[in-house]
Amino acid sequence: MNRRHFIRFSIAGSVLSTLPPSLVSGRPVVNGLPGLPGSTGLKSSKELSADLVIAGGGLGGCAAALGALRNGLTVILIEETDWIGGQMTAQGVPPDEHQWIETHGAPKSYRDFRAGVRSYYIRNYPLTDEARVRQYLNPGNGAVSRLCHEPRVALAVLYEMLNPYISSGKLKLLLEHKVVAADVSGNRVRALKAVYIHSEDEIILTAPYFADATELGDLLPLTGTEYVTGTESRTETRELHAPDKADPFNQQAFTLCFALDYCKDADHTIDKPKEYNFWRNYVPALTPPWSGKLLSLTYSAPSTLAPKTLGFHPEGVRTGDVLNLWNYRRIIDRNNLIPGSHTGDITIVNWPQNDYMPGILDQGKKEFKRHVARAKQLNLSLLYWLQTEAPRPDGGQGWPGLRLRGDVMDTGDGMAKYPYVRESRRIKALFTILEEQVGKENRKQVAGSDKAADFHDSVGIGYYHIDLHPSSRGNNYIDFPSLPFQIPLGALIPQRMENLLPANKNIGTTHITNGCYRLHPVEWSIGEAAGMLACFALQKKTTPCAVRETKSLLADFQRMISAQGIETYWSD
Repeated sequence: MNRRHFIRFSIAGSVLSTLPPSLVSGRPVVNGLPGLPGSTGLKSSKELSADLVIAGGGLGGCAAALGALRNGLTVILIEETDWIGGQMTAQGVPPDEHQWIETHGAPKSYRDFRAGVRSYYIRNYPLTDEARVRQYLNPGNGAVSRLCHEPRVALAVLYEMLNPYISSGKLKLLLEHKVVAADVSGNRVRALKAVYIHSEDEIILTAPYFADATELGDLLPLTGTEYVTGTESRTETRELHAPDKADPFNQQAFTLCFALDYCKDADHTIDKPKEYNFWRNYVPALTPPWSGKLLSLTYSAPSTLAPKTLGFHPEGVRTGDVLNLWNYRRIIDRNNLIPGSHTGDITIVNWPQNDYMPGILDQGKKEFKRHVARAKQLNLSLLYWLQTEAPRPDGGQGWPGLRLRGDVMDTGDGMAKYPYVRESRRIKALFTILEEQVGKENRKQVAGSDKAADFHDSVGIGYYHIDLHPSSRGNNYIDFPSLPFQIPLGALIPQRMENLLPANKNIGTTHITNGCYRLHPVEWSIGEAAGMLACFALQKKTTPCAVRETKSLLADFQRMISAQGIETYWSD
């Protein structure tokens, strides 16, 4: 192997240190379901090569792998946790989707995944007769989605989709590995260095193409790829809801999800968390002001910012005319199951009360760990408050039967394996999506239209209202209508780098438009398009930039993805 110098970049892209070219053998890499007897292992190796290396095994990374593998490429997929699936699994977030998702508005492969989830429950769970034949089974009957389900089921279905490629050797899956350095020559990435997170054993990964599907856009600073973070100013983007001043540290809150069930006659009250007094009295310092203390059943309604009261009852009963938080992200509804098979419901806590606002995650390993540890304290404080102080409809206080379900998340402390990140680093792209192209009000002002902008280079479609959670610099919710939109190819191509593609929330959006391009089916669409773009560019011996700029190549690529179930425009 040629000698390479691996360079670490700071947030700004400047050189911090140069790693020696010596290589250390990595530990065995598991291909297959983690921890299952009989899983095959790839022997320790100093270097692995493939047609496409994907960093990040979330929904975008899995979709990028499927798109590339389906078209004949070999793939290496690296995941920092021991679960693939990102938002849907390791982060514990039931899917946020638009109202047309059952029939259109997402790639065929994403709908196949959703069908696989329902099939898994029908094949393996003791469903009632009525639930078993329901056309659109929703295992949890959660209010947030038409398909609320357990993280482990999503994990199993993703493996069902990927296992044929693992078995054939076309997909190498490196779990619990993280990319720490990159070998870059000019405008191209030549190799990545990854470490096994438990031992720091190293492995070198080479490929003609690389995809960044990490949750924070980790490859961008490592490779020196130009990127932005936080808010752009209104002067820069002309966006109706942009602030007057840019601020790279103004980012949406992240959330560390956790799972609960309820045992009515038991007492599962946890020990008082060490930061309980802080979080019990914490009032978010936001503009416009938050409704009061974070640990309460009143919050700022996202669209109006007026105080709004929520309900809470862990038996799932109605709480008057207000939303029962227990039902919001419920992933198991006991009423779908034969009586006696489950003791009760299971719900995911991803609520306004555990949005973490005091810091951001992209400022290095030490700060990442510090803020995640404090987010755990916020979660435990919320749980303790629910168990001991939360108001009950009968006039009492607290629900001591609430039980932390760490087994649902497969973690010892009961928290998700990884925080739910709403906003990451974003590439400086050939094309940046602006509010005037997808925001309902801004679009009407600029173009006089009730339809989103038509992108000639569309490689997918999606829809979600623009939903920005409270931020690290004191913004309250920014929440307003958007329009069903397209995903332009130009937003997936960096301005300078030739063989690095974004495959997650790190595409060319602004802080504002990220609010509608960041959810589950859109992340999948971005990843699948990126994986297929790498394949098409290799087949045509060209670059992604040339695919976009050459009319015939772009038409061929759009025909290719359309033939494989990717919708590129919305029908009336």
